[in-house]
Amino acid sequence: MYSGLEDSRRWVLVEALAEHARLRPDAEWLTDSDGASLGFGQAWSDARRVASFLDALGVAPGDRVAVFMGSGCDFVRAWLGLGVRGAVGVLVNTELRGAFLLHQLQDCRAAVMVVDAALLPAVAEVADRLAHLRVVVVVGQPTVVTPPAWRVEEWGVFARHAEWTGPGPGPADIACVMYTSGTSGPSKGVLMPHAHCALYGVGAIRCLQLTPQDRYYISLPLFHANGLLMQLGATLLAGIPAFVRRRFSASRWLSDVRASRATVTNFLGATAAFVITQPPTPHDADHALRAVMPAPNLPEHDHAFRTRFGVRDVVSGFGMTEVNIPVWGRLGRPAPGAAGWCHEDHFEVRIADPDTDQAMPWGQVGEIQVRPKVPFGFMAGYLDAPDKTVEAWRNLWFHTGDAGTLDASGLLSFVDRIKDCIRSRGENISAAEVEAVVGDVPGVAEAAAYAVPSDVPGGEDEVMIALVPVPGADVDARAVLREVSERLPRFARPRYVKVLDALPKTATGKVQRAVLRKQGTSGATDLDERG
Repeated sequence: MYSGLEDSRRWVLVEALAEHARLRPDAEWLTDSDGASLGFGQAWSDARRVASFLDALGVAPGDRVAVFMGSGCDFVRAWLGLGVRGAVGVLVNTELRGAFLLHQLQDCRAAVMVVDAALLPAVAEVADRLAHLRVVVVVGQPTVVTPPAWRVEEWGVFARHAEWTGPGPGPADIACVMYTSGTSGPSKGVLMPHAHCALYGVGAIRCLQLTPQDRYYISLPLFHANGLLMQLGATLLAGIPAFVRRRFSASRWLSDVRASRATVTNFLGATAAFVITQPPTPHDADHALRAVMPAPNLPEHDHAFRTRFGVRDVVSGFGMTEVNIPVWGRLGRPAPGAAGWCHEDHFEVRIADPDTDQAMPWGQVGEIQVRPKVPFGFMAGYLDAPDKTVEAWRNLWFHTGDAGTLDASGLLSFVDRIKDCIRSRGENISAAEVEAVVGDVPGVAEAAAYAVPSDVPGGEDEVMIALVPVPGADVDARAVLREVSERLPRFARPRYVKVLDALPKTATGKVQRAVLRKQGTSGATDLDERG
């Protein structure tokens, strides 16, 4: 274990890597599904070479560098190198295209970007509107002609640089920006200090009681906090091996778990449901897993993991990119359907009336509100959005927008979202961003995006669109899907489309999504072509 685990003044993940590299340079750490691997010593050496490479590109401490890469050893090298240099990694979802991608790259104003060659066409498509981008580091062989305004560098050049020996970041410095979608308007960049990033792993180590004998299987993407910080960050602090799959695969999940000899793993949203709906076999319990962490932990999923897969402990949690994971389950205390108990050393959690901010009695539904007890264990705010930061922090509690209950033992259960947002495939989706893309389709006058329940147990939401055609236009639902499919991330593509004469609205002209949700999918076209 990292010797600074209990000292928040030392919560910097690259410092944990440096310690492991010094004490156990040849110890196994990271293996990815492409067959690449990194021990602690090699990871530390590579991270310092990447830091020198970034310095040569003009990247200074505090500068934002966009990272648009799939999960694997190269992503980790880039992330660690940014940490060593004290720069800020803007971790971009690899599903983003068009307006979604453009917004984040414009908003963060990164002058330097590290991108997988396979993703380069998506960046080139919006290049003419990226005035700040001047250097693009390509991982792999470029597949498109890059704009002449870009200075293009080969990723592998980092290995020819000397190892960085300059000062590193402190726990209060910003480590990365992750974007999170709200209910209206575009997604917001969450400013995440190094201590905040490390605390995800500290919580996982405590909750799962990780020991040197553990091995983590990571199939969630590294551009999200769950995969990168709750899981990989925990292995970095604990000094244990990890296996990272480039992309989640329900059909390969069990064979991966066996091959990696994993003892712990996480699920997010519908990924647990996708594994459980795989055809059962007599060998489903033939593995070394002792604990799994699905969020949410539906009772039927809890039962399946314990009985069919023979996993001793199924624990959950509650958190957000902004607030870390303030609530964790506990080994040996099954709580199907609930999230867990407050991690009281580092957080306060309460249930309050969302309108008055008055605390609610035990058992009553209200908004889940959180605040930290340790410095820099929370987000530092939203990037260039002080108004949104202040709004979220009303009355000195962070307002999650989620509804829940607390029982007398302190067990928190998530009930639903208070905010009018959509959750699909582990992603929060801004209705406004989807509506903007659909609204650009010829013949569409208005569009409203909203959530309807999935027909897969634990499958979160499906995206539904209600649209109003331009007078006289003949709009076909499937044609609309084809039109927007290249401009929407896969997780945001609508399954249901309904054509209406008018959208239900309030007297002030606000779309009444609650009315649309209540109508369900009746009369809608079921596209079911999301892939």
